[in-house]
Amino acid sequence: MRMMTTLVLGFALVASAVGASAKTPLRDVSEIDDAMLWVALAIEISDKCNEIDPRTFKGLSVLYGLKNRAQELGYSNSEIKAYVKSHEEKARMRQRGEKYVKSRGLNPSDPAALCSLGHTEIDRSSKIGVLLKAK
Repeated sequence: MRMMTTLVLGFALVASAVGASAKTPLRDVSEIDDAMLWVALAIEISDKCNEIDPRTFKGLSVLYGLKNRAQELGYSNSEIKAYVKSHEEKARMRQRGEKYVKSRGLNPSDPAALCSLGHTEIDRSSKIGVLLKAK
């Protein structure tokens, strides 16, 4: 739960961007949306697996970076906030995460499977793995 709070807080940080005009929805900006997926998966793994802790400061650093990148891309505070707080986007992100876990041949609702995935991602130093540490 503490990591979900961190994610929500991080999303709020991302939501402090600038400028508005008609542009690609953030959900379609892969460098933002994919990075949000990696953070969300790291949080889910660390919440469900008692063998793995989050690298909280690293996660926050990623989220600050996303905030800065969104600013560079010209997204307004209201556009980013709408993306971050949208129930539809949260459900879509959950589906993406479950699809990722299943693509690894694992059950997303099985804590042992999430532990296995977490250890694999840590060993690979993947974009998810760098956000996690084994206890």
